[in-house]
Amino acid sequence: MLGWALTFLIVALVAAALGFSGIAGAASSIAQILFVVFLVLFVVAMIARAVRGQPPM
Repeated sequence: MLGWALTFLIVALVAAALGFSGIAGAASSIAQILFVVFLVLFVVAMIARAVRGQPPM
């Protein structure tokens, strides 16, 4: 149980350091761009599978 508490403490400290340093805004915009890129790749992969005659999933 102490191990979990220390793990969450470290995660909270890293999140606070990134959040209060101004990196969060840049990371947010990068995350939005990556979301769109991977969404497009997912759709392309599903279309490619459908063209080959395989089920979408």
